Amino acid sequence: MTSGGDAPGMNAAIRAVTRIALLNGLRVVGVRHGYSGLVNGDFSELRAFSVSNIIQRGGTILKTARSEEFRTPEGRAKAATEMRRIGLDALVLIGGDGTFEGGSVFYEEHGFPVVGVPSTIDNDLVGTDWTIGYDTAVNTAIYNIDKIRDTADALERTFYIEVMGRSSGFIALDVGLSCGAEYIAIPEIETRIDVLLELFRRQRATKRSNIIVVAENEESSGALDLAQRVKRENGIDYRVTILGHIQRGGSPTARDRILASKLGAAAVQSLLDGKTCVMVGEVAGQICFTDMRTTWETSKPIDYTLVELAGLLAM
Repeated sequence: MTSGGDAPGMNAAIRAVTRIALLNGLRVVGVRHGYSGLVNGDFSELRAFSVSNIIQRGGTILKTARSEEFRTPEGRAKAATEMRRIGLDALVLIGGDGTFEGGSVFYEEHGFPVVGVPSTIDNDLVGTDWTIGYDTAVNTAIYNIDKIRDTADALERTFYIEVMGRSSGFIALDVGLSCGAEYIAIPEIETRIDVLLELFRRQRATKRSNIIVVAENEESSGALDLAQRVKRENGIDYRVTILGHIQRGGSPTARDRILASKLGAAAVQSLLDGKTCVMVGEVAGQICFTDMRTTWETSKPIDYTLVELAGLLAM
């Protein structure tokens, strides 16, 4: 099952889960439309040919959706009934922290073994260095910002570029450092207008174009608000680009395809080994397992050394 926001590499994970399970003599059923499909019995049996020619595709062949009904005990009981109806024994959940929160509660209430495969462009899950889809999202943003940099330089203009990430700054930090951004605004660190104003003041004689990368944030108004606040102080004109959902689509990078294949295969093996209510991840190149509840109860810290480096290089 894929659930929550889509991420490039989900199909590669579906492919790996399906084929490794079939090789072990298991029956594989795809749940369409996430937890909504689980509640409503929207099932489709998967065979080897069902997952042919999908490793390079973005999105998810199983589709994804959010389900308010599954958030209720009655909805989860209905989902358990549907699973028993067709003889399902376990769930492989491909998604992020919301997906794993639902899986944890479902396991605690109904006892079905569950294992999670981390797939979110936000990269905000503890227990894995990288989540499926993150590398593609970062490279998509870099590709587009490099083009904007050309225009910013030609017109000697400041661009504020908003990238996704929900409430974490992983995408913004990696993208900003990779694109040579003059300033990176992330939720984990207070955005200081005085620092931005000093940056513009120092550069006035030598540099007229700037790239400011801003992480979207559930608790702030994003790039446009920041640009307006700065202009009120220094009068410098600006342009705003919100990359938005373009970062969630597209063909996954090699890194995401390989990670998805490794984690999908490990998820099946973990169920065969009797592990349950865990997320399978990769840390320092090694497969590891994290209690599923920990993945959504614990915040993953950013690398503050990258924050310092980005600041030093933004001269």
